[in-house]
Amino acid sequence: MTPLLRPPGVLYVVGTPIGNLEDITLRALRVLKEADLIAAEDTRHTQKLLVHFGFHTTLTSYHDFNKETKAPVLVSSLLDGQSVALVSDAGTPTISDPGYFLINRCIDAGIRVIPIPGPSALIAALAGSGLPTHAFHFEGFLPKPSGRLGRRLQALQPYEGTVVVFESPQRLAKTLRAMLSAWGDRRAVVARELTKIHEEFLRGTLSGLLADVERRPRRGEITLLIAGKSEN
Repeated sequence: MTPLLRPPGVLYVVGTPIGNLEDITLRALRVLKEADLIAAEDTRHTQKLLVHFGFHTTLTSYHDFNKETKAPVLVSSLLDGQSVALVSDAGTPTISDPGYFLINRCIDAGIRVIPIPGPSALIAALAGSGLPTHAFHFEGFLPKPSGRLGRRLQALQPYEGTVVVFESPQRLAKTLRAMLSAWGDRRAVVARELTKIHEEFLRGTLSGLLADVERRPRRGEITLLIAGKSEN
């Protein structure tokens, strides 16, 4: 008798806390506990999350530097019937991380992809910013070289909705200065350390925020939001 073929597994795209561990959903906890394998951007970081909730699911690394070699291995495991939970260091995978690469390989292979909604710094920042949210553009991380940064800001200048970017504390002042030069003195918000103990929203104008940051540099993870052209 021919043995029955095991159906392909499922790739779960799991949102995890961006700071406060209480933000994880019950559904995410169940998936992380029951999955055959967790593909994590940083296994050490995810291990702390698993230990906190008493889970012992097997971890494997999947990040921007090994995605091309690791994605085929994960797809093979999924085709063999294993379930895999994809997680990033924090928040929802595929938002400024290499998750999209694996997801597209799974789609090409006919593997089911199920998103498990959860925390997102992008949405949390928008919700608390006070800037318009009916239309917004998420840019991720802006280019680092000054020339490319200037050209990208010029391209975004006509956009009428809120612009959202991720930025490092070390580059924040430079980015605010470049935006002020390219766009004029628009309303802006610096959202810092969202959901963590030192969460902070700095609201004002690009010039005011620049002066504040130059006077007292900020640390931690930063989401920067700028009002669109329609407000100015």
